[in-house]
Amino acid sequence: MLEFSTKLRVRYGETDQMGYVYYGNYAEFYEVARVDMLRDLGLSYRAMEETGIMLPVAELHCKYLKPALYDQEITIKVIMDVMPGVKIHFKYELYNETEELINTGATTLVFVSKKTGRPCFPPRDFIAKLKPFFE
Repeated sequence: MLEFSTKLRVRYGETDQMGYVYYGNYAEFYEVARVDMLRDLGLSYRAMEETGIMLPVAELHCKYLKPALYDQEITIKVIMDVMPGVKIHFKYELYNETEELINTGATTLVFVSKKTGRPCFPPRDFIAKLKPFFE
């Protein structure tokens, strides 16, 4: 299992009139954590795309428990508990500054060949970097 955490501060433009993070921004927060986790492993979407593999989101689930507020620093934990195949699954937990769980979510992404537009397996180097976390 692989777990990674990153932090971000809620910007004014990410909130609604109540000062709560607008619900649609949580998907972007998930992406920030996912990209940071991959970068921390020495992997990147850009490198994968350069080899001809895209990684579109196939599913998104989001559960709002408490609002994230303007200027709060939130912690986004991303969890990968299954070794990827054609699909890769991520779970998310968001915490506010007092470490209260405020949001949970999950995404499923699919490795897709840019050339054929069909699902494919992830690159070997991608799997090699993840393998130690699942042994």
